[in-house]
Amino acid sequence: MTAPSPQIENPPGLPPRLQLSGITKSYPGVVANSGISLAVQPGEIHAVLGENGAGKSTLMKIIYGSVKPDAGSVTMDGKPVTVRNPHEARALGISMVFQHFSLFDTLTVAENVWLGLDKHLSLAEVSARIEQTTQAYGLQLDPGRPVHTLSVGERQRVEIVRALLTHPKLLILDEPTSVLTPQAVENLFVTLRQLSAQGCSILYISHKLHEIRALCTACTVLRGGKVSGVCDPRQESNASLSRLMIGAEPPALEHREVRAGAVVLEVKQLDLQKEEQFGVDLHQVALQVRAGEVVGIAGVSGNGQKELLYALSGEDTRAAAEAIHVKGQAVGKRGPRGRRALGLHFVPEERLGRGAVPSLSLARNLLLTRKEAVGKSGWLNRGALQAQAARIIAEYKVKTGGPQSVAKSLSGGNLQKFIMGREIDAKPELLIVSQPTWGVDVGAATQIRGEILKLRDAGCAVLVVSEELEELFDICDRLYVMAKGQLSPSLPRADATVELVGQWMSGLWSPGAHPTETAETTTHTMEASA
Repeated sequence: MTAPSPQIENPPGLPPRLQLSGITKSYPGVVANSGISLAVQPGEIHAVLGENGAGKSTLMKIIYGSVKPDAGSVTMDGKPVTVRNPHEARALGISMVFQHFSLFDTLTVAENVWLGLDKHLSLAEVSARIEQTTQAYGLQLDPGRPVHTLSVGERQRVEIVRALLTHPKLLILDEPTSVLTPQAVENLFVTLRQLSAQGCSILYISHKLHEIRALCTACTVLRGGKVSGVCDPRQESNASLSRLMIGAEPPALEHREVRAGAVVLEVKQLDLQKEEQFGVDLHQVALQVRAGEVVGIAGVSGNGQKELLYALSGEDTRAAAEAIHVKGQAVGKRGPRGRRALGLHFVPEERLGRGAVPSLSLARNLLLTRKEAVGKSGWLNRGALQAQAARIIAEYKVKTGGPQSVAKSLSGGNLQKFIMGREIDAKPELLIVSQPTWGVDVGAATQIRGEILKLRDAGCAVLVVSEELEELFDICDRLYVMAKGQLSPSLPRADATVELVGQWMSGLWSPGAHPTETAETTTHTMEASA
């Protein structure tokens, strides 16, 4: 595409639902938004695309009143407005689902939702509406659960439900489908199309280009804080959208067939009772990961993935010693340091708090898992540490002020790139990673997946837990599916289909089942679904 396509025509007599003109916002050392203009029509599902650091989140926060612009104007339904805070945004009919959640950990799901609603409703009425909404959209959520017991995916469901209960005129969705099964994504799309038909305008931010092409009727692309194009995504390809977004088409992944080696990670009949009231019990979990292969675990968040990862990383040492083996050694009772000594490196889904200390610099955060800059006598070589951090920042194209930038100052996608780079750069013998590309743009996702495949080709055993089926299909040699604390039989990559994995996400497999025994149809091959 060489020129932006024209905007979709507005219905006669109706002004745009949202009109941004010349929006500019600067921070020290960076211009996040530069003269951005955007129009969203009534009932339009409008995508906003851009790589990490392109200015999408800042722009959405300006619309929602969380950030004040330096220049520019905003109109709603033809009337100039100044949105000074989220409360005023909600009064105007604007609701937003954040990628980085705005929830109180000590409150329940219902109490968090209640905070964003009209107070004439009782808490019991809010709980009832939550249950109705979750049932309608296939979102598993208990209104009485404290938020601190929820996984990352479950917290995103709270945000989605809270936004839907406000009956918005303009709904902003930031990466809303990362916690949903393929069937639930289709259900959500049906709901969004119904909202659109009723006149609700939707701003849809996603890195999943196939979703944008299937759902959205208009698309504004940002690059470097400026609008680089406007198009009808239904008329575009993934490649053309990528060129608009990052200036080039991502290189194709090279997934070569290799012969797997010795077993590096083995889990034998792992049973673990939940530690938290709303956790998930693990039942007879068994899996193997061999040298030179990538094994994936698919499933909807909240089905035991968090509990399994805690047990595998060494953060939970309640398992029997013989239940978990790394390189032939029983490690069920060893902590993270003991397992790291055997070559195990781990990337958690929670970037801030577990993957990185928010208030520490990127260089200092290296020391969480890397010791190359620490001498034999325990002295820290600051120069070596700075150089190591700078090399990872450059190699993974992390947008930051440098090694001294604190972790919390980075966007979610850029922090994810740094953490993934830190662990991949360690050249582990066993890498366990949760949600490796959650929130990163298409170019960075391709790079991270390519690095995982390079590790595999070098003989590393890799276990990937992800809710992105396309990602698992791209990089995995074998798949398991997790549902209700149990793990499915192993599924060869060649036999995997979206329909089959979607069924297994609901626990619809039988022990030792072959794929042909549980799927009525497998007409969509894995390659066709990617």
